[in-house]
Order: sequence, then structure tokens, then C-alpha cells
Amino acid sequence: MEDHQIVQLYWDRDEAAIPATEAKYGSYCRAIAGNILSDRRDAEECVNETWLNTWNAIPPHRPRILATFLGKITRNLSFNRYKHNRAAKRGGGQTEAVLDELAECVSGAPGAESPEHALDARELAAEIDAFLRGLPEEKRIMFLSRYWYADRVGDIAARMGTSEHRVSVILSRLRANLKGYLSERGWEV
Repeated sequence: MEDHQIVQLYWDRDEAAIPATEAKYGSYCRAIAGNILSDRRDAEECVNETWLNTWNAIPPHRPRILATFLGKITRNLSFNRYKHNRAAKRGGGQTEAVLDELAECVSGAPGAESPEHALDARELAAEIDAFLRGLPEEKRIMFLSRYWYADRVGDIAARMGTSEHRVSVILSRLRANLKGYLSERGWEV
């Protein structure tokens, strides 16, 4: 089923939208949640919450790119679950490593409720988007794989047909370049 047909099912409040979404994007959303949470049950709960949140968000939203819309919901739910789990029991892991790496580039991650912080978050997102658009495709894929999908360095290396060391070096340089890029544009890093 095409994305516009699935979105129309949501708009029509047709419950067939959820199984159609699950069939097309279930494994995609599970991969995102699984990379962040590393717990199959928590990941599955986040994916199920994604379907509920999508049901509640469409309408009024009509996403242009359904995969991105679903991925963002899944990612946000997964990070919220991760933070909740981490508060309950301190522990390291893949997600902690990803967040620590990004903390090198961007301080004061958005999350506050004020309108000023919301505006800053949108402006920062636009700056990061511009930075990513300027990268060669291979580097952009590596960056997004690591910092959006929380993929392991080894998985990225295998998918890209290169060594883990090379991916690690490229990611390190990209973080440094992003930090400089944001600093040049007046962001406190």
C-alpha cells in the first residue's frame, strides 16, 4: 500500500491504517527502537506506542514522508523510555555512547518547555540539516546511521563495506566539523 493511501486511512479514521502501517513500517520502527533500547520488549512497546501516537497525530497532521514521521515518533518514544530506564537503573551501553559523542558537538540539548527553547531547537535543527546537506553522501549516511538510528559502528562499517576504524575516524572528524560549523554560526558549543 502506498504511503498516501495509509495516511488517508488515518484521515478517514479507518482502523485498517494501523495494520497497514505495521506491515510496511513495523520492522523499520523496531530497528530504530531496538538500536536505542537494546531490549526487545521495550522496543516492541515503543513501536506499539508509535501506532497509537500516529493515530492521535493524523489528523491534524498530514505527513509528507510517512517513514520519517513514524521514525521520529519511534525515536522520541525510545529515547524517553531509555531515559526512564536509565533513571531507574544506571548503566552504560550503545545509546549512552551515542549521546556522549553528540554532547561533544551540541551542548544544552533542547527539551525545555519555553517558547525560546523551542525556537532555538528549530534553529539548531535547521543548522544541522544545512551541515548534513553539505556532506558527501557516504559521510551523511554514516552520521545519520550513528546519530539518528543509533547504529553500532561495526554495523555501519559492515553496511558501508569499510573498517570500523575508518568509520570511527570519519565520525570523530564529522563531530569536530559540526562543532566548528555551529560555533562559526554563533552557537555555544
